[in-house]
Amino acid sequence: MPSVFVQGRPVASYPPLAPEALRGSVRRVTEVGEEVLHKPCRDVTEFGPDLAALIDDMFRTMYVAEGAGLAANQVGVGLRLFVYDCPDDGGVRHVGHIVNPVLEPLDPAGRRLLDEGEGCLSVPGAVMDVPRPDRAVVRGLDKDGNPLLVEGTGYFARCLAHEADHVNGHVYLDRLSKRDRRAALRQSADRREEVFARRAANAAALAKG
Repeated sequence: MPSVFVQGRPVASYPPLAPEALRGSVRRVTEVGEEVLHKPCRDVTEFGPDLAALIDDMFRTMYVAEGAGLAANQVGVGLRLFVYDCPDDGGVRHVGHIVNPVLEPLDPAGRRLLDEGEGCLSVPGAVMDVPRPDRAVVRGLDKDGNPLLVEGTGYFARCLAHEADHVNGHVYLDRLSKRDRRAALRQSADRREEVFARRAANAAALAKG
């Protein structure tokens, strides 16, 4: 079994950081409550250097924020797009971007829900258990407009479903009870300062190369 998949395809080797991140700039991560996170994103209709530059920035921002995935509306851009660098439960690394992603519906008879810890860069510092299917299939396009199919299991399936929620205008707090949502927001308030200090240190380290 290959140890790394890029854009859904196996590769022989891959650097610790996606090359896009070396070209990109860090952007501010939006936080829960900001309008752009709570409404469906628009389809990407223009493919070219501006889209490629956005993807570069999103990869760099994701690494600085220590995320496994990042949607465009998390950097304030209301487009259907996300990037990811995420392991599955077997330790296989998955890296890529998906434009205009659509999460395929799964047959309820063939899926298993996993109730495991989940966080979000837009709810800094909070982690709560969220039930998600143990498998996910996402269809979309790459930055050049070519068809793309990405499948994931375990933690990577959780990542794909989480990011698909983002482009549809939902955050993982929407899947929690009111009580758990309040608990997550308290966690975030308590840990926010620590999280932002770590992000600043990561940005400085990455800038030094």
